[in-house]
Amino acid sequence: MSERSRWKRLAKCLHAARLPALLITHLPDVRYLCGFTGSSAALVLLAGTSQVRARLFTDGRYRDQARAEVRGATVRIVKGNTLHAAAEWLAAGSVPVCGIDASHTSLATQSQLTKALRTAKSKCRLRALISPVTSLRQIKSEAEQQTLARAAALGCDLYNDLLTFIEPGLREIDIAAELECRARKAGADGMSFETIVAAGPRSSMPHARASAAPIRPGELLTLDFGIMLDGYCSDMTRTVQVGQGGTLGRQRHQREVFEAVLVAQQAAVEIVRDGVSAETVDAAARKTLKQAGMAKWFTHSTGHGLGLEIHEGPRIAAKQDEPLRAGMVITIEPGVYLPGQFGVRIEDTVRVTETGCEILTPAYKGWLEL
Repeated sequence: MSERSRWKRLAKCLHAARLPALLITHLPDVRYLCGFTGSSAALVLLAGTSQVRARLFTDGRYRDQARAEVRGATVRIVKGNTLHAAAEWLAAGSVPVCGIDASHTSLATQSQLTKALRTAKSKCRLRALISPVTSLRQIKSEAEQQTLARAAALGCDLYNDLLTFIEPGLREIDIAAELECRARKAGADGMSFETIVAAGPRSSMPHARASAAPIRPGELLTLDFGIMLDGYCSDMTRTVQVGQGGTLGRQRHQREVFEAVLVAQQAAVEIVRDGVSAETVDAAARKTLKQAGMAKWFTHSTGHGLGLEIHEGPRIAAKQDEPLRAGMVITIEPGVYLPGQFGVRIEDTVRVTETGCEILTPAYKGWLEL
């Protein structure tokens, strides 16, 4: 989807909702629509029947940056509060109602905006709704898909290189630091989220932070990380065994759980295609783990969309009947977490196509002993 078509589709959405204006303060949405990457902005959209007129309000810190980055909107640099400036523009245009994003606009911001409209003597009322930009962002343009694929490929390269570094005795934070340093040197903007490195019993915590705990021989190590490239996120998870150690019974149990998760992950990946509901993909992973007697230890959703943010729609989970569409980029990441023992998670990022999906993270995900 080109930037021009984004504006056209948004105009149609606002016209259908009988909404003459929309205020956007969620920065990823601002970037998606006009390209601005600063940390302070309010984007006001005035809708016609087939086009949108847009103005970006930001402060003097971003004077040069805004003028270099912004496309499709006029830029106004303000000395005071950007919301006050946006309210004045709405008042000057005699806008009767303006939409605000219920998912990302705090009560404090709503109160501040209402007060600013009163000060500007505007009769404009606010309507909270799920921003139409949210649905627009779910289906990626060809350019976005290519950027996400490049980010995922870089993540795979980093993972493959890191395998030669990992060994028993290293601390989890040593591995996280090494990965993040290599990512920066390889050209990443930064990390998509705080890198998860968890070994042994700590791997039973799905979102464990890397700690100073050393990795003991024979422990399972879960590595969940993502990098950002040109503003877009990658995301992948692999679980490996670090060295030899532990009883034969524990080793066999680790391998059994790993294989069950791998089969569940592959079952979910294989069912992804245009038109299949998100809950159907989730159910495919859970059914496989139920057959293995491990479903109760799968404690989170099967996946999520990603793009400018690490978590975007759609959500791949139970009771999510939204159909997947070609052009969506999602993760498939079932896991099994045995409290106090160990955990296994395997995650790929995939691009939804008309007939199936393309795996963007093809790094080896079978059983691996380092």
